[in-house]
Amino acid sequence: MVESWSFLDTVESNFRPLVVIELAKGTKAETIEWFTKRIVDKKANGGAQLLIKPLVTENGIENIYLVGASHLRLLLGAETVGLVKECTDNSMRTFTYSSRKTFKDFADDNHNFLTMAECQYIIKHELENLRAKNEKMIPGYPQAKLYPGKSIVRRLLTSGILVQIFPLHAREELKKLRHSWYGRVKVGYQPLDDIRCYFGETIALYFGFLEYFTFALIPMAVIGIPYYVFAWEDYDKYVMFATFNLLWSTVILEVWKRICAVLTYRWGTLLMKRQFEEPRPGFHGVLGINPVTGREEPVYSSIKRQLRIYLVSLPFVCLCLYFSLYVMMIYFDLEQWALDYHQENESNLSSLMLYVPSIIYAVVIEIMNRIYRYAAEFLTSWENHRLESSYQNHLILKVLVFNFLNCFASLFYIAFVLFDMKLLRQSLATLLITSQILNQFAESLLPYWLQKRYNRRMKKRMCSQKTDMDLSLAEQVNMEKEMGTYLGTFDDYLELFLQFGYVSLFSCVYPLAAVFAVLNNITEIYSDALKMCRVYKRPFAEPTANIGVWQLAFETMSVISVVTNCILIGMSPQVDALFPDSKMDLVLTVALVEHLLLAIKFIMAFVIPDKPRDIQMKLAKLEFESLEALKQQVRAFQMLLRFLLIHH
Repeated sequence: MVESWSFLDTVESNFRPLVVIELAKGTKAETIEWFTKRIVDKKANGGAQLLIKPLVTENGIENIYLVGASHLRLLLGAETVGLVKECTDNSMRTFTYSSRKTFKDFADDNHNFLTMAECQYIIKHELENLRAKNEKMIPGYPQAKLYPGKSIVRRLLTSGILVQIFPLHAREELKKLRHSWYGRVKVGYQPLDDIRCYFGETIALYFGFLEYFTFALIPMAVIGIPYYVFAWEDYDKYVMFATFNLLWSTVILEVWKRICAVLTYRWGTLLMKRQFEEPRPGFHGVLGINPVTGREEPVYSSIKRQLRIYLVSLPFVCLCLYFSLYVMMIYFDLEQWALDYHQENESNLSSLMLYVPSIIYAVVIEIMNRIYRYAAEFLTSWENHRLESSYQNHLILKVLVFNFLNCFASLFYIAFVLFDMKLLRQSLATLLITSQILNQFAESLLPYWLQKRYNRRMKKRMCSQKTDMDLSLAEQVNMEKEMGTYLGTFDDYLELFLQFGYVSLFSCVYPLAAVFAVLNNITEIYSDALKMCRVYKRPFAEPTANIGVWQLAFETMSVISVVTNCILIGMSPQVDALFPDSKMDLVLTVALVEHLLLAIKFIMAFVIPDKPRDIQMKLAKLEFESLEALKQQVRAFQMLLRFLLIHH
């Protein structure tokens, strides 16, 4: 591959813009000249060896640049990032330029061998790996310090010189995807392979999980309807329903691992080697030497970070949890007031007033969750984590703990302190339905309406311009750069996590929770598809082999649901009547049943393999072939060494 870089040309007549770079207004000419030169320079000179040209409008060059790459450059980049593609023998292997002819659908003139999302991912990787050589600062900006090995793009972003980098939409491909995805209402599966080709594996895997989770909820919904219709008041009759829920929550998560393995093997990400993590853009510290890479980079004391976490972040989170509980007690005061009002008046209005405190509390919960999210992001960033994965793990932990307590504390209090099952049903239904309506409005409908209004204004302005330039490309870039930035699947998974909690934690009290979850998820699929295609800028593809830490979060929730449902069943009058003399026997029996169910749950998780048998065999075969190839290389090296020693 090293030899291939030498004959790679940086000029291609058929320029295909893939990525947009927007620099800040007033960026100095010497900075632009230096940055663009580094982008087009050959790899041997420390450049990215990409193609770049400015976007010219009627006002001239507006510090917006289009980046592309030659077909050969993209193929070599695919080898660099370790893309896995399908071979002619139907096996999945890491792509190498030297063995390109062995890959399915490859041809020297086939520019569709790599998907557009893969091409944009390669360009992003090359831009992020542009590193300073001998520069001590960014030309024109003495305050923006550089050191050897520092990522230039990350430094430009943190200095405010580089506003944003985003991949362009492919309008024809997007039009076809929209039509097959949400253009018509139909009963069927989503085009996950098409979503993956356009948006990448991370987003495709989220939509795959959303679809799977929706189908998995249908049995719970079907069984829950007759329980709701025929045994509404006698919640102690729901023992079988709760038991089914406990087994269901385990099975669906284990089966998802298998489906995830099938999808990611087909997409090639199950085999991709993990890239070495670079420091986060926001990470700062004194310059030092990385003992792993030997490169000079910022170093920050782990002791200082731990002090920030335990002396500032942890007390702040505890304070927020206390405030959440305080708001919860205010909600119960409102509930008592509404109940007293209803008992005094006994009217239709007073009956409706019984639901008002729960609705207000549900709205307050959503507002508190969103405010806390910003505070958690600020705190986690202030903790100064070196790696993005560490930053994400600490952020997810903070958000999950608060959201869990904020959303479910009132339900636990009603169930296990007040012992009011009627109020528990009412609160659970109100919180679930209200949160679903608010999320649909805040995440999809409002952003879509605002974006549509902006697009109309932009089209009018562009159409009124009298110029000979290519309006279509300029219009597209100008529209897309003003679109909102998709911040990842965090909020989407969080919403599903909380929904899973509403369905599983108190299933024996409100069986209709699964019905509302199914209805919400059907609309969620369409609204999320809409916002990906019409509201946000196209995100860069991110290869992934699973849903990450969210799998553990869902499994933890299912374990908690075992405990809560066992306690609720033990509290039922029917079970309580079986132990009239000794409450201790009741407690011990409930604890024994709970432990047995947990044991069954963990045994099922162990028995059900994470990967199907055929995937395991394919992975084992690839590992065997890799070891054999390595042995052959060692033998060849040993033979060469003997030959040299004999002739020497």
